[in-house]
Amino acid sequence: MDERLAIVVFSLGGPDSPEAVRPFLFNLFNDRYIIPWVQPFRWLLARTISGARAKKSRGYYARLGGRSVLLPETAAQAKALEAAAAHYAKDVRAFIFMRYWHPMAPEVVAQLKDYAPTRIVVVPMYPQYSTTTTGTSVDALTRDARKQGLTTPFETICCFPTARGFIAPMVSMIGSAYAEMTAKGQKPRVLLTAHGLPEKTIAGGDPYQWQVERTAAAVVAGLEIEGLDWAICYQSRVGPAKWIGPSTEAEIQRAGKDGVPLIVAPISFVSEHVETLVELDETMRDLAKECGVPDYKRIPAVRTDATFVATLAGFIGFLKGRETPCSDTGARLCPAKFGACPHK
Repeated sequence: MDERLAIVVFSLGGPDSPEAVRPFLFNLFNDRYIIPWVQPFRWLLARTISGARAKKSRGYYARLGGRSVLLPETAAQAKALEAAAAHYAKDVRAFIFMRYWHPMAPEVVAQLKDYAPTRIVVVPMYPQYSTTTTGTSVDALTRDARKQGLTTPFETICCFPTARGFIAPMVSMIGSAYAEMTAKGQKPRVLLTAHGLPEKTIAGGDPYQWQVERTAAAVVAGLEIEGLDWAICYQSRVGPAKWIGPSTEAEIQRAGKDGVPLIVAPISFVSEHVETLVELDETMRDLAKECGVPDYKRIPAVRTDATFVATLAGFIGFLKGRETPCSDTGARLCPAKFGACPHK
């Protein structure tokens, strides 16, 4: 049994007040993993984009009380994970790391140094790996650990796109919604929606889209519904660059033309935040109504589902002695063409 186990749970982050919206956006767009421009051009572009988008984004967060809900959502997951991991060490503490707003890497590394753990396990709240999410977060955490002289190595799960404990809760919730709709004489289409990325990111070797497709395939297989009508789609497009598709908007419009009800399931989000609570529950729902979609049901994120949390806790025992970053299978999942995959 370990003496002092630190679990670092990380996600994107979000503004904690209306005043924090612009600096949060600046931090996001000033990340070289998001906009791969050299400085000072990236800094100038980030300043321009954050200024232009701040008012609209404040409006979105105003619907959630003026702040992001991602920090409390992640805090609940961290607390549940801390409890589920109690048997792995004499002392277990979960730490929350947010990439673009507090608590950010320097703060978290300082907290880790004060705790002086004998072991550190790093768990992303991103099931599918991308350089723009897990990649940039692990890099930031590693750089700050080096700067502050934290010598305990990080043991990192890089992805878990088909982990049973992640797939099973989604299958259960989608299956229940499907049964409810069919009981009413409807035959719904299932939209498996994920956060989008620019096509050039994928072309650069990022495995995210391929992993999203693996998640979708696992969910569909788990549903065991003959003749299931389903599609993968992508949301949250920003800027003029061409993004991977089809878009969630386009799929909703198609459903309206086909006259079919929709079950919308977020398969790249494990927490509720602005993309689910505002984009899916309000903007996309309104679009569905405008397009004549007969019924629209959004499946919740897995959040602190007991099966999901148990799977996250299982990574702690699984990683011990392994070279990391490591997928949840222990092997490299991604085909060789995805050069950005961190698994050796």
